[in-house]
Amino acid sequence: MIFRRALQRELLSSAGATFTVLFTVLVTWTLISVLGKAAGGKVASSDVLALIGFAILNYLPTILTLTTFISVLVAVTRSYRDSEMVVWFASGMSLRRWIRPVLTFGLPVMLAVGVLSLYVAPWAALKRAEFVERFQKREDLKRVAPGQFRESSSADRVFFVERSTAGATVVQNVFVNSNDGKGSSIVVAKEGVIESDGQGGQYLVLTNGRRYQGTPGQADFQSMEFERYKMRVATRVPVLGTETPTNALPTSVLIQLDHQWARAELLGRMSAPIVCLVLMLLAIPLGFVNPRAGSSANMILALLIFFTYNNLAKMMENSVKRGKLEFAVAWWPLHLAAALTVLALFAWRLNVNHRWHPLVLLNAWKRRRHIKPGSPAASPLAGAQSE
Repeated sequence: MIFRRALQRELLSSAGATFTVLFTVLVTWTLISVLGKAAGGKVASSDVLALIGFAILNYLPTILTLTTFISVLVAVTRSYRDSEMVVWFASGMSLRRWIRPVLTFGLPVMLAVGVLSLYVAPWAALKRAEFVERFQKREDLKRVAPGQFRESSSADRVFFVERSTAGATVVQNVFVNSNDGKGSSIVVAKEGVIESDGQGGQYLVLTNGRRYQGTPGQADFQSMEFERYKMRVATRVPVLGTETPTNALPTSVLIQLDHQWARAELLGRMSAPIVCLVLMLLAIPLGFVNPRAGSSANMILALLIFFTYNNLAKMMENSVKRGKLEFAVAWWPLHLAAALTVLALFAWRLNVNHRWHPLVLLNAWKRRRHIKPGSPAASPLAGAQSE
């Protein structure tokens, strides 16, 4: 009971520190990515915080899985490094006794990973797609960022405004380049105002400007000055959800769809909690280190195993998406191989006669400590002479 309580406290402490570091890295990377898209005019600047939250929810299952794996690995490695496992084995306790407290700590995390992967992450992906689609279907001038050239939704106009005021309805120092069957038209004006015709249409009313029209390279350009010039602004009514991506579909919908893309997405969502369970059990035998050696190589090996396992799961998902494997064949071989690897490592560590077992290392260390360099027992022929 004391051991379980101490181990639970250590696992929680290690998990809290690991999650804080990974979450900070995730938030920083997501912030840079979303701000770059906002600066490039791909998303609205007012939607940055919401998009960051949706992206974090999408990657949270992977972060929790890695947090659990590292936390268990760090706890086991510290026990080996501080020679606590030597006392543990010398007391007749088995490595299997670690499974129950580790599962007590990890099963709630695995359930959270399952809920996030099956329900929360698709919802976040759907909301993110709606935010991006709503921005893409906004009016032309509302997509314009001051000081930057922006193309219209119909791809036949290029807008540039120096400043915008009153919620982007009044723009100053306007430049508009239009291309149609009659040639190219350039309009520059000191100010522009968006007005509605009361029937759903919107117009950009320019004042105090000049209009040039003609074909580039020819001398038939027409120029005229105006005090008031009205042009229709292309508007599109936001019809959301018409092209919902596969990763944004609810799990209940994916189950009903008989399509390889839907099956591949369902496979990826199902794999997340299984990977979390297998890795937390794998960390128990994988945490072995020589007490007199460092533990950095152990952590590097663990990270390589984590990324390899996840990449192999993605490969199986892509195989289903391309139609090379069926869903019934693709979902279990990789996880079965990983589970058999966990059993093999447990059997290896439970073999007390193995040369790398902690009891064997303890006995060898005691013999070396009591043997002096000049004594006959230190000679390689000591054993032969005694025989």
